[in-house]
Amino acid sequence: MSVSRETPGIDVSRETRARLDAFAALLLRWNSRINLVSRGDEADISSRHIDDSLQLLNLIPSATQRAIDLGSGAGFPGLVLAIATRIPFDLVDSDQRKCAFLREAARATQAPAKVHATRIEAAKLEPATLITARALAPLKTLLDLAAPLLAKGGVCIFPKGESADREIEEASAAWTMRIERIISRTDRGGVILRISEVTRV
Repeated sequence: MSVSRETPGIDVSRETRARLDAFAALLLRWNSRINLVSRGDEADISSRHIDDSLQLLNLIPSATQRAIDLGSGAGFPGLVLAIATRIPFDLVDSDQRKCAFLREAARATQAPAKVHATRIEAAKLEPATLITARALAPLKTLLDLAAPLLAKGGVCIFPKGESADREIEEASAAWTMRIERIISRTDRGGVILRISEVTRV
């Protein structure tokens, strides 16, 4: 396992920032009707959620042509990354109302994203070389969900909090993997796990 204190940059083009601002405005409108983010986070959408997703940009392999985001919820990080990179993302979430928001947000921002309103276990998707998920489940569960959808040679990118070490230890009983740890620049005590060479024990 390698550890890095280098944090990805979050600078984006003016056009991309305009799309992200439009996404944030739409999210706030929908948040009054369905619970997308906590009301306490509404004033900090950009720093708390959008920038937290954008810091994954430099961790995405340059050859990535398609990605899958698990438990997409309000669009973090999958829809934000689709907006910023133009990489086609499959967004998977079982909540029908959140999926309705994701479809509208993808349309409004012209993001290359397709929304799948289904449980992750039931998703019928071709494997992709990039899997992302944020605040969804412990690492072992994430790998159980991601492995069937991860193409050979692919990478998983999972932001994690202070429980990362414990989750890695638990997951290592069932999986072997190469893990790179990047210190989060938006979540004190948080890390981003970039996982490759995933094999079940």
